Amino acid sequence: MIIRAYAKINWSLDTVGVREDGYHLLDMVMQSVSLHDTLTIEPADGLSLRADGAVRVPVNGDNLVLRAAEALRRRAGIDAGADIRLHKRIPSGAGLGGGSSDAAATLKALNALWGLRYSPDTLCEIGLALGADIPYCLHGGLCRVQGIGESVTPLEIGRAYHLVIVQPCRGLSTKQVFTALGQAASLSRPDTPGVIGALQSGNLSGLQSVMGNTLQEVSVPLRPAIRQAITALREHGARAAQMTGSGSAVFGVFASTSAARTAWENLSKKYRACYLTHTLLNAQQAGYLNQY
Repeated sequence: MIIRAYAKINWSLDTVGVREDGYHLLDMVMQSVSLHDTLTIEPADGLSLRADGAVRVPVNGDNLVLRAAEALRRRAGIDAGADIRLHKRIPSGAGLGGGSSDAAATLKALNALWGLRYSPDTLCEIGLALGADIPYCLHGGLCRVQGIGESVTPLEIGRAYHLVIVQPCRGLSTKQVFTALGQAASLSRPDTPGVIGALQSGNLSGLQSVMGNTLQEVSVPLRPAIRQAITALREHGARAAQMTGSGSAVFGVFASTSAARTAWENLSKKYRACYLTHTLLNAQQAGYLNQY
């Protein structure tokens, strides 16, 4: 099996409360983009992982791919194996959901390979125990995501958006960002329904005024290069730009393919991690399982 694991961006990210166990409650609008990792999975006696590509990742038990495979095996009570080859393109520590998407792709592929026939809800339950973004990555497309990541509502959209993604500096740990969030005196918040409406109507002129990421305000003091990259995207024609997830990647949305390509060509001279990409409309377009 060959399966693609797509990156995601946050059109909005709002923190709306904290549970008794310390987990933050979130309200987010997320969308898959064409930037992706590729996993090649074959039957084997045991579980093994190899990785190559532009991004170096651990291939031991710290990798979410192996953790997802082990969790699925435990749930099923089986000893089935797989040889997994991971080709990485999505940068790490970027807020683009690369590790979560790899884990989601692994759950879907092994569910099919091992003939388990678990429902999407069951896979989401397994995934949520490993990472908050995994249930969303199992759905893909444009979604509103709430709670600690367990509530995923697909949204209809009829247009794709042209993007340039830049990772201007080393990554931030999610724990570090949320610690800073807890110390912040006040935060500006996105207009989440306004973001959904602007995306569905194609209103790029109004998108920047309703977009927002509450984590960006506390991440910028930790990594000033984030603000500089957002400014650079706007100076090169982005109609809207902000940080995705807990950073450190930022994205800009452009009015056309040619505008995005021109910006990407220029910004690639300054930023090593710079990607020309576009949004995926729905879970079907982001869906991905190919057999050979």
